[in-house]
Amino acid sequence: MSTADQVEAYLAGQPEPKQGDLRRLHARVLAEFPDSRLWFTDGTDDTGKVVANPNIGYGASTNAYADGSSREFYRIGLSATTTGISVYVLGLDDKTYLKRTYGDSIGKASVTGYCIRFRRLADADVDVLHAAISHGMRLDPDG
Repeated sequence: MSTADQVEAYLAGQPEPKQGDLRRLHARVLAEFPDSRLWFTDGTDDTGKVVANPNIGYGASTNAYADGSSREFYRIGLSATTTGISVYVLGLDDKTYLKRTYGDSIGKASVTGYCIRFRRLADADVDVLHAAISHGMRLDPDG
């Protein structure tokens, strides 16, 4: 199954209104970054154990680890949770950036070092949310 098909199956499996909110976010990211790499992770590790919620990913960057290894991964993640939706902005060196920059203007959302959570898309200021997503997609991959 192609990545786009996996994403579609994931979206189709979500209840409304969450499905509609996820579809709106997905469409806007694809429209703004049409050439970005699309990812889908099912939330399982190499042994099949569930370790996270499934995620739709956008963009690509190479993450370097302390042991000298590296791995390519997405820049922005989008995931349905039991209580709403999470948007992950990965690759930020300053873990206070999201909260400082978007926390006061994003609406009814919880903002942490790399995650923006909200119950429904209507609870968040969509333009502010997309500003955070755009920032994450445009991070310099070389630091």
